[in-house]
Amino acid sequence: MDGAFDGQMSLRSRLERSSHTAFIDDGVLYVWGGYQMADGEDAVLPSDEIWLFDLYSGIWEQRELTGDVPPDLNGFCGSYLNGTLYIFAGSDGGGYTNDMFTLDLHSDCYVWKKLTDTNGKTPSPRNKHSCWVYRDRLIYFGGYGCKTVGDVQNSSPSSFTVEEMSWTTIGGTLFRCWGWNNEVNLFDTLTSTWSLPETRGSAPAPRGCHAAAILGNRGYITGGVESAQLDLYCLDLDTWTWSCLVNSGSSAPMGRTMHSMTATPDGTLFIYGGFGTYGPTLNDAWQYNLHRKEWIQVDHQHKDKPRVGHTSCLGNDSDIVVFGGSSNLTLQMDLVAILRSPRQQHCSDVLIFQTQPYPLSRLCEDFIGRNNMLFESHLNSLPPKIQHKLEKRCAYFIAETLNPLTADLSA
Repeated sequence: MDGAFDGQMSLRSRLERSSHTAFIDDGVLYVWGGYQMADGEDAVLPSDEIWLFDLYSGIWEQRELTGDVPPDLNGFCGSYLNGTLYIFAGSDGGGYTNDMFTLDLHSDCYVWKKLTDTNGKTPSPRNKHSCWVYRDRLIYFGGYGCKTVGDVQNSSPSSFTVEEMSWTTIGGTLFRCWGWNNEVNLFDTLTSTWSLPETRGSAPAPRGCHAAAILGNRGYITGGVESAQLDLYCLDLDTWTWSCLVNSGSSAPMGRTMHSMTATPDGTLFIYGGFGTYGPTLNDAWQYNLHRKEWIQVDHQHKDKPRVGHTSCLGNDSDIVVFGGSSNLTLQMDLVAILRSPRQQHCSDVLIFQTQPYPLSRLCEDFIGRNNMLFESHLNSLPPKIQHKLEKRCAYFIAETLNPLTADLSA
């Protein structure tokens, strides 16, 4: 029994992370990258492994990765399209990067490939940016990074905010600036071509650590800047027109960074957690109704699990699947910097938020799973496909009572 407990604790510690990337494909949650605390310091997690969580059976599996393994990255942006994971930019031990790595997850062996034969002008090095996936294209927004003085002078004054005293001289001749941007950069995965679409309308201010989501042909951006209330912007990905969504008839949530936003098919944006403008790690959930243009606070049973630096994905039956993050991020003021507290606690649990009533089939599967002893002798009489599905569901609820790493299904 002690060995099993030690194994669970070892698995828990290996899964704990923040600022990772996650996505769902065919009922499996994939998790890669991020960092955790080790001896009071940030430790970037290995780039040569990826974790898979079967949302139906509740079983974790680790897969090894080979090939052009990315360096230890922080603040990168991960996107999933047509069976391929794309990792773009981030910061490593040598500074900010603008490299692109791909990983084919439909192949028998998971092999990293560094893209070196792209066309067009690659965006400047950055981190803390976001991405929309639309029509075989990856559309990146914002972030923090470096540019040459020439690039800053040749761009719109409103597209890059230079931080004070954040420039340096390289080799005595080349100057670089560090700061936030609100650029929209497009990568066409079919032609491996970068381009910079010309946008119009009311663009959001330069930012990073924001949340992004996509619904139909519209990309949404929220947070990532210091403000009392949470803002919300929309970009039409066909006309490249920005608009600021007005909150009419209701108050907006507290401003925040490092939160998550997920679009649901019924036309709502689900927002959870983040680091509040006034300091706390948040545990509140909100929905923005795109039809009525109003915020609605969501009552939920995860209020004891605040999160920042987590991920959220759309699961089956419009479930919101939240993984990882930190439960108690605090910042300490220093004379010259803002530092993360060494008491930061990273998480490894999976939280499920139910946003819609479940269909009858889901209710029946869960009922059988929760009462597996009553139905165990009858499963063999079912068709093999249904039998296998229900056996996995039974295994999920059996493990839930024994293993703290299975998902928390409280809605």
